[in-house]
Amino acid sequence: MSDQSFLSWPFFEDRHRALAAALEGWCAAHLPADHGDADAACRGLVAALGQGGWLRHSGAGEGEKLDVRTLCLIRETLARHDGLADFAFAMQGLGMGAVSLFGTAAQRQWLERTRAGRAISAFALTEPGSGSDVAATKTTAERVSDGWRLTGDKTWISNGGIADVYVVFARTGEAPGAKGLSAFLMPADVAGLSVTERQEVIAPHPLAGLRLDGVVLPESALIGKPGEGFKLAMSVLDVFRSTVGAAALGMARRALDEAMVRVKTRVIQGAALAEMQMVQGHIADMALKVDAAALLVYRAAWVKDQGALRVSREAAMAKLFATEAAQEVIDMAVQLHGGDGVRHGSVVEGLYREIRALRIYEGASDVQRVVIARSVL
Repeated sequence: MSDQSFLSWPFFEDRHRALAAALEGWCAAHLPADHGDADAACRGLVAALGQGGWLRHSGAGEGEKLDVRTLCLIRETLARHDGLADFAFAMQGLGMGAVSLFGTAAQRQWLERTRAGRAISAFALTEPGSGSDVAATKTTAERVSDGWRLTGDKTWISNGGIADVYVVFARTGEAPGAKGLSAFLMPADVAGLSVTERQEVIAPHPLAGLRLDGVVLPESALIGKPGEGFKLAMSVLDVFRSTVGAAALGMARRALDEAMVRVKTRVIQGAALAEMQMVQGHIADMALKVDAAALLVYRAAWVKDQGALRVSREAAMAKLFATEAAQEVIDMAVQLHGGDGVRHGSVVEGLYREIRALRIYEGASDVQRVVIARSVL
């Protein structure tokens, strides 16, 4: 088992430690999943996580608050065991984040389904011409007699093609740029919604491009008020950005664990690799990066749980450092495994493919640097 000493840090309460222990047991019994069919694997993982009660933590029920430390602990643990399981859990939270934070009682009926694993959710923000630049969103939502008509294209939508419900962002025009966006709750079976392509990536996950061709939604589909879409999206990312760092942390911990086994058992010139000072130096660097990432991730989560309205700086630091550090830790784990490290199907080879996207989604590393710099300046 990975080092659990961090759970004694003052960021955590006894309930967090109990949850971590229980989830560790669940993961040992259920993971890793068969990734042969990513769609089927995600459907199965959502159902299993729902049955296990873990998806209850992906959103806040009526009168509840999201506990970001719990979200981070769950993502770190799942990612350490299976990157696709982390993806399945994370998207239930991110996909319905706007509803969890700002949804009406009627909209929250969907949230209860996603928290139980009976429905799959997705967060439809990115467009072909607006990845990090949300203000460049071109999808439009026009008022019609019976609600809103949405037209446009979305891309790189996680759970695209398998989701039962989407939170989609569109331009309603109350003001220029980001201030003229709104958020809508859109069932997957609505007329006018189609999947334009399924997007294959180096670590298979359900991803798709979507087309909204005159999709008509009722007035009740609007989340919050018109023109509040950017605020809603940033509020959701303010919560879930730290959890991306936690997922990276889990992958880094697993890479360090695998490297430790390798250097203790691999014998070169009559001695274990671990006896070589150069190798010891690499292990020290890896352990340092893991602990530093953990401190930043759980600081951000703790600050948010203490009631801070925004933790943009802390969350950006956590995501930036943890994802970049994890890439370095995993790369070194591959190096220490030698040829076995690039063998298809090995644990560290899988981690190498899984980690790369985390430095891009929910705000690429350079975007996080801009957020941090602006907060400092």
